[in-house]
Amino acid sequence: MYLPEPQNSINDSQSRRPTINISLIGMPGAGKSTVGVVLAKQLGMQFIDTDILIQVQEQATLEQILLQQGYLALRAIEGQIIQHLNVRNSVIATGGSAVYSHEAMENLQGLGKIIYLNVSPEQLSERLGDFAQRGIATASSTSLEQLLEERIPLYKKYAQHTVNSELCTLEEVAEKIARI
Repeated sequence: MYLPEPQNSINDSQSRRPTINISLIGMPGAGKSTVGVVLAKQLGMQFIDTDILIQVQEQATLEQILLQQGYLALRAIEGQIIQHLNVRNSVIATGGSAVYSHEAMENLQGLGKIIYLNVSPEQLSERLGDFAQRGIATASSTSLEQLLEERIPLYKKYAQHTVNSELCTLEEVAEKIARI
């Protein structure tokens, strides 16, 4: 399929007009990646999953990185990737631990809106199944309750908006975000 090259007839002020990005943050299992794909389709935007960017850069799965390098290394890699992300017109699904990097979160704030997808602990427990086997960037001794206690204040700190993604279809969550 042939797509024509963009025309240069757009005047200079229009071509420099910023295009907003939407970054999704929240716990693993909150629906960032699945909602992100639906949202990107609804809004005609590009979709970026930072977990995939990590895996491509490191040529390893997240679980392999955790086993070989540890959770702190995975958090550092994630922070570096997000800190240097430079995109336009994109929905960005971050890993659940993105909020540990202040520099990464500052970059996302500069790129557009940050939306926290909130889900109850009970729903997260159902969605995640065996928490210890999920491959989450945290110490193996950390419980889901401890992780929530640690991360929720960070999600709230960086998000401009919070959307409850519980008891809604993917499309409904995406529509809530699009209205914001």
